[in-house]
Amino acid sequence: MKRIGMLTSGGDCQALNAAMRGVVKGLSHNVDELEIYGFYNGYKGLIYGDYRLLTSKDFSGILTKGGTILGSSRQPFKLMRVPDENGLDKVEAMKQTYHKLKLDCLVILGGNGTQKTANLLREEGLNVIHLPKTIDNDIYGTDITFGFYSAINVACAAIDCIHTTAASHNRVFIVEVMGHKVGWLTLYAGVASGADIILLPEIPYDIDKVIKAIDKRTRDGKGFTILAVAEGAISKEDAALSKKEYKEKLKNYKYPSVSYEIADQIEKRSGTEVRVTVPGHTQRGGTPCPYDRALCTRLGAAAAQAIIDEDYGYMIAMINDKTKRVPLKDVAGKLKTVDPDCQMIKEAKTIGISFGD
Repeated sequence: MKRIGMLTSGGDCQALNAAMRGVVKGLSHNVDELEIYGFYNGYKGLIYGDYRLLTSKDFSGILTKGGTILGSSRQPFKLMRVPDENGLDKVEAMKQTYHKLKLDCLVILGGNGTQKTANLLREEGLNVIHLPKTIDNDIYGTDITFGFYSAINVACAAIDCIHTTAASHNRVFIVEVMGHKVGWLTLYAGVASGADIILLPEIPYDIDKVIKAIDKRTRDGKGFTILAVAEGAISKEDAALSKKEYKEKLKNYKYPSVSYEIADQIEKRSGTEVRVTVPGHTQRGGTPCPYDRALCTRLGAAAAQAIIDEDYGYMIAMINDKTKRVPLKDVAGKLKTVDPDCQMIKEAKTIGISFGD
């Protein structure tokens, strides 16, 4: 008998269900007796014992279903050692739930914060397998995370739609793409959709150079300009501030987001009409793309094999198109950012895309 716990934590994405299905199918075809306990709303379910014994019917027909059948929530890693409002020790509570159900392994699907807590549970002696989920593609130790390509599709669709209206009205359009700390999603969506200017958190922008790029397109007879801006894009002036100084600035920030600040600066300095579009959480929603479905099936099958082998404490990564078990202790707490000197950015600059630097 194998008893497996499963939870999805952090922000949702399109392929969580597909990944859980892959794990369960991999186990059910190779283990004689199997029990799957699904914890509701991420680590909350594990902390407070909110779970249900799942059956094969729960995993039928969910390959193409977005979101997560278990629900999710954000439980900040930095607060995991802090008792809740009733004084409950969260870590001890999770361990007690695990042992009460006599689990052989806990399969955890989530991003960076989720991964850090998964590693904490590993350090506490629990058998853990982590599957790397995030639309940001910023998990260290894997080439790709599931949810990333599905989110690219949504962001690309938004930028594609903007092209026609931007051309019709000869305007500058800014499309704000998700990504607070890293710009993978903005980079890929921007290049794939033909954005003229791409602004990333990793490359602080100079607003004068952004305006210069817009002016050049106007001189070249281009009637419109499209900017793909990461929600975490930052100016060179702000990047030079200390963390304390930057936090102070944000306290009096008058714009809804950085895209509106950039739009205001462009309009004031150049007189050009600017419109901002924010696809927002649509980038997390909808049906997972075929690539993500295949990726999740592979990652799930690889996770199942690690459980069958009783080889725990790993993230199941995709490296050079091969699944690989990467020790959680080697990757937890690390962030995979865009290298400003990477080949993709150099190639984007070769075809005339500006990064505001």
